Amino acid sequence: MRKRPDIGVCFAITAGFFCPTLVTFAQNPSPPQRTAGQPGITIEEVIVTGSNIPTSEEVGPNPVDTYRREDITRLGVRSAVDLVQKLPASTGAAANENFTDGDGRVEINLRGLLAKETLVLQDGRRLAPVGFAGDTVDLNTIPLGLIDHIDILKDGASAIYGADAVAGVFNVWLIHKFRGLELYASYGNTNLGFANDMGEERAYLLAGAGDDKTDIVVYAESYNRAAIFSRDADISSNADFSRFGGSVSLSNFFPGRVGDYVFDPSLAGGSKTPTPHSQLNPNSIPPDPVTGEFRPIVGQYRRVRLPDFFNFAKITPAIPAVDRQYLYGSLDHEICNRYLEIFADFKYARTFWDHAMAPAPFFPDVWTDATHPFLITEVGISVPIQNPFNPFTVADYTSPGGFDPRFPQSQSSAAPPGTQFTTGVRYRALEAGLRTIKITTNNYEFTGGLKGNLDEFGDYFKTWILETVFRYS
Repeated sequence: MRKRPDIGVCFAITAGFFCPTLVTFAQNPSPPQRTAGQPGITIEEVIVTGSNIPTSEEVGPNPVDTYRREDITRLGVRSAVDLVQKLPASTGAAANENFTDGDGRVEINLRGLLAKETLVLQDGRRLAPVGFAGDTVDLNTIPLGLIDHIDILKDGASAIYGADAVAGVFNVWLIHKFRGLELYASYGNTNLGFANDMGEERAYLLAGAGDDKTDIVVYAESYNRAAIFSRDADISSNADFSRFGGSVSLSNFFPGRVGDYVFDPSLAGGSKTPTPHSQLNPNSIPPDPVTGEFRPIVGQYRRVRLPDFFNFAKITPAIPAVDRQYLYGSLDHEICNRYLEIFADFKYARTFWDHAMAPAPFFPDVWTDATHPFLITEVGISVPIQNPFNPFTVADYTSPGGFDPRFPQSQSSAAPPGTQFTTGVRYRALEAGLRTIKITTNNYEFTGGLKGNLDEFGDYFKTWILETVFRYS
């Protein structure tokens, strides 16, 4: 066996790092012998998503889809949401940053199972899940401009990776070797279309340098997208979709509704608030005549007048605003010729997700008493007659006061004996504005390790590949 001058040093370094883990790796099976007369076969090593331990020759290949950088560019992908929506292997429900009831993360769901059944890897290694759910990885933490290729293992991989890969594996490989400088910038908006002025900006810098032994890559990206409001598109401007053959999503919680009656500004001289203590209570049984400023919310044959209901689509966004920043650096350096390599990378991703919901409705009721230990009115709230803003003069409920001893916690909200209430008051705090949901996520990931081969130590070791890695995510 040939022996180079630096072999002793390389062997000492290799043994120090890999001796504790040598038992966890197996030798590649020897290639089958080719008999005389058979055509030659060229075998090229291809690393795809799978186990680090080679399997026997009887095990067939798993179905893997590969999307390279140019494929992603041709798809017109500008964000993780675009990528997930354009992959045929991505099926079934999964949260994304356009999901108004979400938290700004983007998931991928393979084979129509739950998103948590799909394992997401970066460079073949696991990442920490998003903190909100605890079981899925946010794809927003992976910058698109830094992706070299994506391997999608569409078959169930739980035998290799465990129960979190029942649906398959989504493995993103980042760029670790690049020469030169690449600058990208784009801007677009919809100010000439349906969505008013929804702007989107994206820019990144990719730089790399190195030689035969060293590769250094630096990456920085910024992405910003404004919100699209429901009111800016005709199809979403009204939560009453019956005009398209759909359902009615208007809210029955809105200011001015008391029971089955609603305040009508046209009956109050144009005032937007009812006159305090100006009329009887429509909730009385039998009902008292309603005077002045309130009218029934239902018309003939008990059909609800839909325009009376609250159309939250006029003020809420259909797609929330987002902005993201990325910073990445990687280093690969060969030592001891080609037999040992040290590598490290660091990635930081910041995501800001800005969503808003309709103003808060007031419920449940804050009042209790001995006969109603949880709440006096089941719909909306109860307002005492003596409230200076109550428009009614006749109560529809008089509380006996007290509290149920079986529920001592209700003592703090018990009404005084004899308190008179107007019940069934529905209110939404329009004056307080939208309920805002602003989520900032900071994601840090560091990877470092050594890898190498033992070609120099004889034919027996020439197929051995060793690697030890530490990742903090």
